[in-house]
Amino acid sequence: MKITYTGRQVELKPAELKKLEARFAKIGKLLDGRREVEAHVILSIERHLHQAEATVNYYGHQLAGEGSSTDLFMAIHSAAEKLEKQAVKARTKWRDNRRTPRKSASEAEIEAPAPEVEVEAEEETTPERRVFHVGHHKKRKPMTLEEALLEMETRDYVVYLDAETDGVNVLVRRRDGHFDLIEA
Repeated sequence: MKITYTGRQVELKPAELKKLEARFAKIGKLLDGRREVEAHVILSIERHLHQAEATVNYYGHQLAGEGSSTDLFMAIHSAAEKLEKQAVKARTKWRDNRRTPRKSASEAEIEAPAPEVEVEAEEETTPERRVFHVGHHKKRKPMTLEEALLEMETRDYVVYLDAETDGVNVLVRRRDGHFDLIEA
């Protein structure tokens, strides 16, 4: 990461510059891909208050961090922290939105038409099934079949405690529009 400093009424010694470069090295590792990223740091002092402003252009996005403190290095540290948070956010956004996973060999075979014999072999190697626990922790009052049908307007299935038999029932919407009632 290339860092340029502009000091307004502030001069930095070579030892101080090394400390600052070490601080911005972490941000540089977060941002550097195949190209070199440049950071511009502006240091100023105003009535015993040091201010630091760091800006970085990252793939057309302006990342900026500002910090102020009575100590110069605390101001630079707070500006670098803000810049680091923005860098992590921009990098994860880019990674999650722009990158697409590569298709594995098994996915490519599934998409291609295959004889029936190979399809049966692929069914045996299907990924592990997952179980989702839906609303098991809520205590619900018993309801009648008519109340369950009213609940079905917004759902594909309803699991409820029957008011008459005190048994657990499942009401499932079929593809033809009718309902299946499973009594336990």
